[in-house]
Amino acid sequence: MDLSEGKEKFINAWGLMGVNWGVNKTMGQIHALLLINLEPVCADDIMELLDISRGSVHQNLKCLVEWELIRKVSIEGKRKEHFEAEKDIWTAFTKIIKERKKKELEPIIKLTEELKPMQCKCPESSEFCKVIEELNLFSVKADNALENIIGSKSSWLIGNYLKMMR
Repeated sequence: MDLSEGKEKFINAWGLMGVNWGVNKTMGQIHALLLINLEPVCADDIMELLDISRGSVHQNLKCLVEWELIRKVSIEGKRKEHFEAEKDIWTAFTKIIKERKKKELEPIIKLTEELKPMQCKCPESSEFCKVIEELNLFSVKADNALENIIGSKSSWLIGNYLKMMR
């Protein structure tokens, strides 16, 4: 396999994995392209390299900038905006965790906090209250664990993970 085949395979695989992370395939592919590129890339080049529409490129670039997985960069002598990816994988990973927490975990915590004061007056409502309480407890613990991961250094987490695996 040559370099161009390897890049294509990586870009396609990263796009498919992105779907599992809560982003669309194109967003994942753009991120992958910028991640493996040595130099910043402009939107026109992204359109050409990935064969996607201008609107899709701009929308996905906007999302990637909001997630802080990529940033706009100015290149002297060029009018077009260029983009580069966060190359530190640990930093990118923690940014993905933050976004996933915001979209998936925090709404569950908010919902269960709102429902916790409900009065349990019958067996059915007691079961409902029990499930809500357990879901809230689990969600808060998961949120705390993710906050610890976000605030930690990759070497600390990997070291502790390896200790657990022994």
